[in-house]
Amino acid sequence: MVFFPPQGIFRQQPQSPPPTFIPPKPSVSYIIDCLFENTYVWLINGESFWFYPTRVEYGEVSGYRWNGSFWMFYGIDPRFIDAVACYPTPTLY
Repeated sequence: MVFFPPQGIFRQQPQSPPPTFIPPKPSVSYIIDCLFENTYVWLINGESFWFYPTRVEYGEVSGYRWNGSFWMFYGIDPRFIDAVACYPTPTLY
């Protein structure tokens, strides 16, 4: 199954760095709910990082991973993801 974003949403990397905090790890989470949102990812091997998912397909999640200095394109098998946390960016209105 392929998810295509609504028209008008551009598939590009974020223009600003992710938040400076690490969110609490949820007990249940789904990467599909985090498309085009700053997302903190915990992998089953213990690694964790900020990620900006732009595409979710069967067997692959792709988007941009924050390396501490800039966003770089990254893809991963969703079977290696333990949990994800994403929250909408707050607005002033």
